[in-house]
Amino acid sequence: MTTKRLVLWDIDHTLVDFTGLGSAWYAAALAATTGTELVSYPDFGGRTERAISTDLLTAHGIEPTEELLQALWLALIAESERAVERLPASGRALPGAAEALAAFAGQDGVVQSLVTGNLPEISRHKLAAFGLDEHLDLEIGGYGTLSAHRPDLVPHAVAQAAAKHGTEFGAVVVIGDTPNDVEAALDHGAVSVAVATGHYAPEELRAAGAHTVLPDLADIDAVRAAVLG
Repeated sequence: MTTKRLVLWDIDHTLVDFTGLGSAWYAAALAATTGTELVSYPDFGGRTERAISTDLLTAHGIEPTEELLQALWLALIAESERAVERLPASGRALPGAAEALAAFAGQDGVVQSLVTGNLPEISRHKLAAFGLDEHLDLEIGGYGTLSAHRPDLVPHAVAQAAAKHGTEFGAVVVIGDTPNDVEAALDHGAVSVAVATGHYAPEELRAAGAHTVLPDLADIDAVRAAVLG
C-alpha cells in the first residue's frame, strides 16, 4: 500500500525569489494604513506575516491591535494586486521548482500544499507569476495569518489536508530554506528538507536539524529521494 504523503512547501527563497519586494510593499502599506514612514525593517526570514507585522508596528511606536493588523494586511494585498502583471519581471522561479512540483504531482499518494509566512492572497500571486500554483492545493495550507509562531502552521495544514482528502497522512514533509522551516517540521515529527537557496548556509540548516540539506531543487532525483525516502 502506498503511504499517503503530505508535502508542505515554503515559498520565498524556496520556490521563488522576490528579494526586496516585501520591504517595498510594507513601506507602502504602512504609509497607507497609518500615515507612518517606514524607517525600521523587521526580520523577514522564515517568519509569519503575523509576527512580521506585529514587529513592524511595534518598532514604529504603533500598538499592533488585531484591527490594525487586518488593515495592514488588506493594504499589503492591495499592493500585490497592483503588482500582479509586473511580478514575473520582479523576481524569478528558483532552479528546479517547477520540475519538482510537477514530479510530485504525478506521484501516487502525494498531496502538495504550503506552509508559508505569506498571506494566502499574496501566496497565490507569487506562485502564479511563474505557473507554480498548478500542482498545489492552496485551500489547505498553513499561512502567515494564523500565528506568530511558525510551527503552529504545520498541524493546521495537516488537519486541513486530512479533513479535505478524507485520509490520514503517514508521512509529512516540510521543505524550506530557513532554520524556522526546519523547526516547524521537527516540532511536529515531520521530515525536514532544507534548501540552501536563501540566506542560510548548508551547515546552518544541518545544525538546525534538517534531515536533508540540498543546494537547490535542480537535482530532481535528489529532491525525490529526500521527499519520498
